[in-house]
Amino acid sequence: MNRFLCAAMLLASPLAAAAQGGGGGAQRGTGVPGITVDTTGVGALIDQGMNKSQVMKNLQYIADVIGPRLTGSPAARAANDWTMKQFQGYGLDARLEPWNFGGTWERGPMWMRMVAPRSHEVVAASWAWAPGTGGKPVTGPIVRIDASAPESLDAYKAKIKGAWVMLRAPGNVFNNDGPPMTAADSQRQRAAFAAFQQAPMRDSVARARQQQFNNDQPFLLRNAGALGILLDAGKEQDLLNMSGSPNRVLPLPQVVVAHEEYAMFDRLIGLGVTPQLQASIQNTLNMKDSVPQWNTVAEIRGTEHPGQVVIVGAHLDSWDLGTGTTDNATGSMATLEAARIIAQSGLKPKRTIRFILFTGEEQGLIGSRKYAEAHAAEADSIQAVIVLDNGAGAVTGQALQGRPELYGLWRAILLPVRSLNADTVNDAFKGGTDHLSFLPYGVPGFNFNQITRGYNHTHHSQSDTWDKSIDWDLRQASTVMAVSAFELANLTGMIPRGQRNTPPAVAATKVTPGLAPPGHAP
Repeated sequence: MNRFLCAAMLLASPLAAAAQGGGGGAQRGTGVPGITVDTTGVGALIDQGMNKSQVMKNLQYIADVIGPRLTGSPAARAANDWTMKQFQGYGLDARLEPWNFGGTWERGPMWMRMVAPRSHEVVAASWAWAPGTGGKPVTGPIVRIDASAPESLDAYKAKIKGAWVMLRAPGNVFNNDGPPMTAADSQRQRAAFAAFQQAPMRDSVARARQQQFNNDQPFLLRNAGALGILLDAGKEQDLLNMSGSPNRVLPLPQVVVAHEEYAMFDRLIGLGVTPQLQASIQNTLNMKDSVPQWNTVAEIRGTEHPGQVVIVGAHLDSWDLGTGTTDNATGSMATLEAARIIAQSGLKPKRTIRFILFTGEEQGLIGSRKYAEAHAAEADSIQAVIVLDNGAGAVTGQALQGRPELYGLWRAILLPVRSLNADTVNDAFKGGTDHLSFLPYGVPGFNFNQITRGYNHTHHSQSDTWDKSIDWDLRQASTVMAVSAFELANLTGMIPRGQRNTPPAVAATKVTPGLAPPGHAP
């Protein structure tokens, strides 16, 4: 038995004995008026999670057997059905909640090669919700242009027709095998990032005008005769990157190219040599009707306040270059495992704990936004939403999401998992995942901090596979989620509501009338 298991068992024993023997748990202050944390029974959860785990077995099934789970695909529905049955097998009430999706996209066969100044096979993949090349190879020069504003695009129109278009310089990808980064290297990275993250215009009219141009840009390129858009994957070692959404269906091919290839194209252009690129891309878009998708929902009913709910979540969907393991089968299976830990510990929460595996996260948090909208009337009865979505690494603690007044609360919640190195709290504002969908309704929402474990490499790439998962880390993350959920369910009061805002609309990108071809679905 390794030293981590020993530490977990030493911590678990007295607390578990107190819970099983009817002894009282510790009540801890939180700094939030009227709210204390009850740690009764937490040791039983830690023992269940660290010593009786099923999380790696479940992770291997969803990653290797079901595989990548692109929203709208048969595999995504298979994952919904399988996780529902797993929840039910652990004794939870489980169901699928439907929501409507803007249309499906299926990746087909693709190849891309440089044919001049020499022959070279290019590592690349089609962007999602982008069309193919019409069933035939197309060939044209690669040009790099500035299309960041209407006037700059107009200046390059003569070069666009019949060409593959690069819109930006290559990303500044650091060579991990080279010399350590110098201060000058760091400054160049910061400058490049600052240029990419341009400050928003203060004038709302100018900001709206620029946003509309950004929406129109791919249509303007298509209408000018461009063959397609090339994107830098921005990762090393030929790793790719992926995104796309039915809310922004593209009118021409857009292709993610390995950074090494993209940088080579740029260097050739700098030498005065025009690369020629040939590609065949076959994708299938079905945008005729809105299609149903599902979130998997399961719950353990509360004994004293069943109408008040703690939501524990992660997203079940993934991209399809790898098997969607670190993003986010790890979070999904930790959520499933947290349900098993609580259900099989024999402990009964005072509030209902609801476990939700969202779909549509990768297309813009659509599934969680639809869920939050459908359940808006229940927002004040949701104690909190806790989400895991930062890869394969162990939990290090909690980000307060701009709620520093809750520091004492989270310190008290995480105190029982101190020996698992999960008790740090910071005031970070975590973006890009499903807890954000609940914040506009005033619901306290949080995304755990995690050890990186190479997440920036595996994220959205073909390297997002089961072998990147780590047994102890995932057992620890599942256990921390279970402990946090149970303690939140047993708080002596409701956490104060956050600031309410207008929820972002789940809507298709609006293109200037006349630019989109007839029948184009946004």
